[in-house]
Amino acid sequence: MKFMKLGSRPDTFYTTEAVRSISSEVSSDLIIQVKGSRYLLHKFPLLSKCLCLQRLCSETQESSQQQIVQLPDFPGGAEAFELCAKFCYGITITLSAYNIVSARCATEYLQMTEDVEKGNLIYKLEVFFNSCILRGWKDSIVTLQSTKALPLWAEDLGITSRCIEAIASHVLAHPTKANLSHSHSIRGRDDISCNGGESQRHKSMSKGWWAEDVAELGIDLYWRTMIGIKSGGKIPSKLIGEALQIYAKRWLPNIGKHGNAAKQAASDSDSEPISEINSKHRLLLESIVSLLPAEKGAVSCSFMCKLLKAANIFNASSSSKVELARRVGIQLEDATVNDLLIPSLSNSNDMVYDIDIVLTILEQFMLQGQSPPTSPPRPRDGFVRRRRSRSAEKVDFEFQERRRSSSASHCSKLKVAKLVDGYLQEIARDVILPLSKFIALAEAIPEFARLDHDDLYKAIDTYLKAHPTLNKSERKRLCRILDCKKLSVEVCMHAAQNELLPLRVVVQVLFFEQARAAMAGGQVTELPKNIKALLGSGIDDPSRPALSTTTSIPADDQWSVSGLKSPKSKSSTLRMKLAEDDEVDESEMHTEGIGKNPMIKALCSLPTRPKRMLSKLWSVNRSASEKN
Repeated sequence: MKFMKLGSRPDTFYTTEAVRSISSEVSSDLIIQVKGSRYLLHKFPLLSKCLCLQRLCSETQESSQQQIVQLPDFPGGAEAFELCAKFCYGITITLSAYNIVSARCATEYLQMTEDVEKGNLIYKLEVFFNSCILRGWKDSIVTLQSTKALPLWAEDLGITSRCIEAIASHVLAHPTKANLSHSHSIRGRDDISCNGGESQRHKSMSKGWWAEDVAELGIDLYWRTMIGIKSGGKIPSKLIGEALQIYAKRWLPNIGKHGNAAKQAASDSDSEPISEINSKHRLLLESIVSLLPAEKGAVSCSFMCKLLKAANIFNASSSSKVELARRVGIQLEDATVNDLLIPSLSNSNDMVYDIDIVLTILEQFMLQGQSPPTSPPRPRDGFVRRRRSRSAEKVDFEFQERRRSSSASHCSKLKVAKLVDGYLQEIARDVILPLSKFIALAEAIPEFARLDHDDLYKAIDTYLKAHPTLNKSERKRLCRILDCKKLSVEVCMHAAQNELLPLRVVVQVLFFEQARAAMAGGQVTELPKNIKALLGSGIDDPSRPALSTTTSIPADDQWSVSGLKSPKSKSSTLRMKLAEDDEVDESEMHTEGIGKNPMIKALCSLPTRPKRMLSKLWSVNRSASEKN
């Protein structure tokens, strides 16, 4: 830290009965009142350097030997005034980054300019500020922080803007030098002394060494500083994102799973009401959102989801929420289920989680990654030239880039499909969750993105258990999103005994299981085309295991154990459902027509041998379970 000393006389100020005086053989003739503090001083040394005191003394009539001057709105208070008074008396004073702002504002108030006396205090402060303070990293940070006490004065004098420019120039001029940061240099020395490796030094230098020091600033000064750093164009967006994360962790309260951040913030600051605390956090959050880099991947998806949770808790503006949802949607494949569990604090519903914002995120995700043509455009003349022009090579290069982007987009959709199915399993436990929102989330994922429907089935099963009052049509509507052809053996065994499912789904599960088992076991050499179309690619796909009733199931699996150890077998469950209610009733037959129902049409067109196999389904499954 830089400092400057002025004057040579010793300090002779003393206090008597709450009055500050100076030891002198000459009696005081000037009384100055500064915000509750009283000073007994002399006119000659003060008026010779302070134009303001000259004017006030000339305007005030002397009623006694001591003239009284009131300074009620003096910037910096009594401490700053005493520093200026000591300079007038030639007493030694020390200036540094901690008091230069208050001293500079006080001298401006007292008008200690060069017009009054050469080498006055304003001139000396400006020289020290420009030549020392602004050239030091830590000095600039401390000085900028101290402007919070006198924001208007510091702004008018250009102290704030000059400090921000100096900090930004330090960051832009030394993007990889960690020794400029006070906090990072200490940590770097500790790491190197403990581990003794040069890699630790390189690792600390590769990060944004300035981020933690700048994070000590208030949000208004921080925002302006980050704008100055970003406008330089030399700092990678990744480092900007890391700096924003450091600042958010420094000032935003921890966001819990169920949104207890507001209560935590209130307990940390009992002196302020909750409304003011939320207002400060809302301003901070919206400022951070406005500083987020535009490049994809500059900020982690998890961090943006945390910001989105905070936006709900602190009731941030809708524009900030939409912007965060858009950015999360761009890199949704990097998110986890916990990231999407955003608490809902809306007064319009009592749902635990905000489903609408997740739907918005999925919509933004699906808007990107449109598939390019499957093959490059061919020449119109029907042959390929041996010597290709640069423009043709450029076209082929762009096409390959589009193909690569399309492949990445396809993989992203596969990841997001697994993410959404896991999210559905979590929110399905909410008893207030409407069926329409659950289905909308499930249908937001394209069919090709779900390689299997096991997780989707588990989500549906959880929803049915949490909502036992669903009627027949609602359960049928819910299960329409399920594709039985994409269920594994384990899940099929559970679904076949699930009494919460509509009978139509149970029949489909049993049908597909037995038909594929028959094909895999060689009992049926060839199925009709309509049956093959109904089964889809599940039979011929070598990557999927063949569905068979004799497949062994791990004993510790919750799905298979609940099915195998259930006292009710598949036959009893199915017979009970048939006796209770026939899902394929006459009204449905007349409405849809038997020829329009592919399942019934396929069942009716089964050859004789598969019909016998399906009729013996219950005995086969019972014997298989006994063997296991």
